[in-house]
Amino acid sequence: MKEENKIKEVIAEIRPFIQSDGGDIEFIKYEDDVVYVKLSGACQGCQMAHITLKEGVETAIKNEVPSVKAVEQINE
Repeated sequence: MKEENKIKEVIAEIRPFIQSDGGDIEFIKYEDDVVYVKLSGACQGCQMAHITLKEGVETAIKNEVPSVKAVEQINE
């Protein structure tokens, strides 16, 4: 649970940057060392969303929580 709280903190830090581009990010769950998030707003359908997710969000989370193996997007 400690890891999940740290992940949520990192997402909260990143969120204003994503929101400044008209998008949003929401933590869904942390399971089997994989973080699941939902991107919404301008992020949906954006060509750069995958790069933002992998190079931005995933890198930031892995820097703070080394046990995280990946960050994946859930489309609900």
